[in-house]
Formats: sequence, structure tokens, C-alpha cells
Amino acid sequence: MVNWVQVVREHFVARLATNAGLRQHVVAVDDEAGTGTVLSFWLPEHKIIARSGATAADQREKHTTSRHAVVLLHGFAGDGLMTWGFQVGALAGCGYDVYVPDLVHFGGSTSQSPDRSVAFQARCLAAALRKLGVGEGCTVVGFSYGGFVAFEMAAAHQALVGSVVVSGADVAYTSAMNDAMLERFGAGTLAELLLPESVARLRSLFSDAMYKKLWFPERLLSDFLKVMYANRQERKEMLEKLVMMDKQESAPVFQQNILMLWGEDDDFFPIENAKMLKDWGRRRCCEA
Repeated sequence: MVNWVQVVREHFVARLATNAGLRQHVVAVDDEAGTGTVLSFWLPEHKIIARSGATAADQREKHTTSRHAVVLLHGFAGDGLMTWGFQVGALAGCGYDVYVPDLVHFGGSTSQSPDRSVAFQARCLAAALRKLGVGEGCTVVGFSYGGFVAFEMAAAHQALVGSVVVSGADVAYTSAMNDAMLERFGAGTLAELLLPESVARLRSLFSDAMYKKLWFPERLLSDFLKVMYANRQERKEMLEKLVMMDKQESAPVFQQNILMLWGEDDDFFPIENAKMLKDWGRRRCCEA
């Protein structure tokens, strides 16, 4: 039976990317544990490392006129292209080199590592970008879970990340934030909320997450569950690893410019969170 979400992803959203000059490519990342980690990207065609064995350095030399790199990180309900497919054309048309990865255990990205931390995601992504020849000062855009990864990349790889744009994420996801979110939505765990197992739960999640209330056929929601919610156990462990007891006392003082984009009616990460994050950032800068 045809899966219509798969059809949309492969024949419509992918066409948006190819029309913007992007092509799909996989990058093997050698992590310190020696486990196989592979990241799937959509990236500018001229940036794909040649099969003939050309090194990333060769590619950088060849494309000395490369445009500014923008890396788009997706959230928990989808993969890279399904989240950002409608933005890549506009960004490429504005003169950017656009990179759209699938985070580990999403889309086409896989790993045998047992590490489920945001730091692991950031390390793998930074290593992959360097392999692809992305130089210093790229812009990382993160939505929801991707925002946590963006902040971690900015803290751990300051030369690579020149600026950050984030929506629906904090520097750290604390137990207090977790308790408040679960109470708002009447859920017992983050996995119950963000990893729906039925069409009814997925419909409820979409209703909570979208400002405009759209109606989706049951067949489409069923297909979405089959395509977008693979690797459930790994993702459940990622959510468990995300929750921290409190903000780290040694939270970094970011050197990058940070732009926060927030919806006034965001129920997952209320706009008050963004205001507190802004105030916290100002205090940290003053302390530094």
C-alpha cells in the first residue's frame, strides 16, 4: 500500500530541495568510541565530496568563493527536509549555502553508539560539517530539539559556529521545565507526549503544536507515524537524557550572536522562557 507521507517526502519535498540546488549525501563520522555513525545531509551540490577521493581541503580550495553556510536543525517530529523543505529555496536564493542534516536516529542518520546526549549530536554534526568543508563562522538554526543541539554546538565549537538562530529551546532543559510542560499537556512523560503511538495521540500532538488548527485525514496521520517515528527506543532514551536537574552553573558565555524567534502562543516553550533566556544571557555577559 502506498504511504502518502513517503510519496510527499520523496517526490515533492525532495523536489523543492533539488530545485534549490541541493543534493542528498551521507557522511561517515569517526567518533571516539569507534562505533559507526553516519549522517544524512541535503547540501549544495558543489559541496558533495567527490567519489574520486578529493579531500575536504581540496573542495575548499576549489570553491574559494563559497557562500555563507546556514545549517538547519530539525525538531523531534520529523527529519531535516520534512521540517525545512519550504525554506531551503528561499535561503539558497538569498545567496546562502544551505545544509539540512538529519540528526542521529532521524531520517537517514544512524549510529551504533549508546550515547543519546545532545553533546553527542553536536559532536557528530560538527565533525560531519568539517568533513564537508564547512569553514569557520557558519550560522546554525535550531528548532525545538535542534535548538538544544545548536546551543551545544555554539558552546563546544566556537570557531565553527559564528551565529545561532533558535526557536522553542533553552540552553538546558531542566526538570522544572519538564514538570511544567507535562502538567500543561496532561502527559506522564516526554515520550508519551512527543512519541505518539496512535493516530489519536498524533492528532492531539499536531493540534497542540500548531497555531492554525488544521484537519488531517486519518490515513495521512497513520502514514506519518510509520515514516517519521522510527527508532523509538533510541529517541525515548534521547528524551530521558535531555532532562537535567537544573541549569548548569558552568553554562557557557556564548561568543556568538544569538537570535531568538518565538511564537507568542507557543505552549511547549512559552514566550516567557525566551524572555528569561534573554535576561539570563545578559547577566552572563555582565558577569564575564
